[in-house]
Amino acid sequence: MEVIEQSKEMMELDPKTSSNNVMCQLTDPEGQPLGAPLYLPQSAGPPQLQQLVNQLLCNEERLPYAFYISDQELVVQLGSYLQKNKVSVEKVLCIVYQPQAIFRIRPVNRCSATIAGHTEAVLSVSFSPDGKHLASGSGDTTVRLWDLTTQTPLFTCTGHKNWVLYIAWSPDGKHLASGSKSGELLTWDPQTGKLSGKPLMGHKKWITGISWEPIHLTAPCRRFVSSSKDGDARIWDTTLRRCLHCLSGHTKTVTCVKWGGDGMIYTGSQDCTIKIWTSEGKLIRELKNHAHWVNSLALSTEYTLRTGAFDHTGRTYSSPEEMKEAALAKYNKMKGNAPERLVSGSDDFHLYLWEPLTSKQPKAHLTGHQQLVNHVYFSPDGQWVASASFDKSVKLWNGITGNFVASFRGHVGPVYQISWSADSRLLLSGSKDSTLKVWDIRTKKLKQDLPGHADEVFAVDWSPDGEKVASGGKDRGLSNESPASGGGGVGCGQAASQVDEGHRGRLGWRVGRQGGGRTSGQREER
Repeated sequence: MEVIEQSKEMMELDPKTSSNNVMCQLTDPEGQPLGAPLYLPQSAGPPQLQQLVNQLLCNEERLPYAFYISDQELVVQLGSYLQKNKVSVEKVLCIVYQPQAIFRIRPVNRCSATIAGHTEAVLSVSFSPDGKHLASGSGDTTVRLWDLTTQTPLFTCTGHKNWVLYIAWSPDGKHLASGSKSGELLTWDPQTGKLSGKPLMGHKKWITGISWEPIHLTAPCRRFVSSSKDGDARIWDTTLRRCLHCLSGHTKTVTCVKWGGDGMIYTGSQDCTIKIWTSEGKLIRELKNHAHWVNSLALSTEYTLRTGAFDHTGRTYSSPEEMKEAALAKYNKMKGNAPERLVSGSDDFHLYLWEPLTSKQPKAHLTGHQQLVNHVYFSPDGQWVASASFDKSVKLWNGITGNFVASFRGHVGPVYQISWSADSRLLLSGSKDSTLKVWDIRTKKLKQDLPGHADEVFAVDWSPDGEKVASGGKDRGLSNESPASGGGGVGCGQAASQVDEGHRGRLGWRVGRQGGGRTSGQREER
């Protein structure tokens, strides 16, 4: 109560005499109120609200917050907002405060390097958890590791017998797993580019997804789960070099798999179901609302799970135990008291938002796409969900309520993959139309159009440190853009353009993540 009175004095507020006050209730994104309702002057805007929230939360250091009313960001004074939106002052105005990243990513604006290399289409790209390394998988059967300083190939990893469809880094950055169209899985040592052991055999058809066990559960990283067109998912131990458990139960292709922060494994399938498994391979729940193939799954904690203990500060760790402890603290801070959320996208044009460990019923049904949903992805802070569709649009949704927020239109072909900047302020999309686009979440508008590829863009990834974006496509290339730092944060500026005639393909780096969606070519074959 004392804090609230101090806050009123700070904003020079006298609720008894002022006729221009608005009764407001501050809540966190989960709907938990921050104290009792307050009378605030209509002249109050985001700067005053930031002061108020920091004081009410007793933050020792002032932290940045954004404020939303009915999913619309408040960027003006309360009085201006009320007048523009014709909101009654007779009701309590609910204002949601959302913590913002203390660093800021600046948008990429042009391709800094087009790296020749792969002799067939680049099907997947992925930055390491610390953002210092980049891997790509291609139809030429190789995995390539790239030197981000010189923008040249570091290692060419050979061993696969068919297209490399999926790659995934372990959260500690010590291993890289890759899966091919032949069904075999290989793991690599990123420091040497050599195989870590014999191939992991068991799947009868091609690999559709790979997800590592979170490092806050087990360190060092040694287990991952894979999904396949053969209808199974398998848990592997990279030290023992064998399959620990086969997750059988789906009747058709398992299209995607995620290993959650609570230890549960989620699989989506063309049999229209999502199944939840323990890490010991026991089926505990089935989610059945979709009417067609489930194409993509995303967890609200996914970015935190992917990056493990690493963050924008560049901190290093001396032991797996130290890394595990830091990753657990980071995960708990991100997750808070709320359950882990799951979003699914389908060929039925719909998305569902779930709290899968608390209910079989979806929390929200997200409709609006006019064609199949190819890829879904939570923002790093868990506040937003983005969805990419063959209807040529990207849609933005509230990641907690599932409410529709905005449509991003500009692509003239199906959108294959999307990727978030580390600060959750920018969204990258790659499309069949050969372009990448950067969207501004605050303004809900196109921030930058990025031509450069000569053909369809299959894969995009934004580095966890925010410093680079990579894109790969049908033109066999990787494109890259590196930023210039500025303002004390991580920036994305321009770098000199160069071409390396190593592969005959191109890999593009710009500022951006590997998704899980499928391309039109993959769709036809599946």
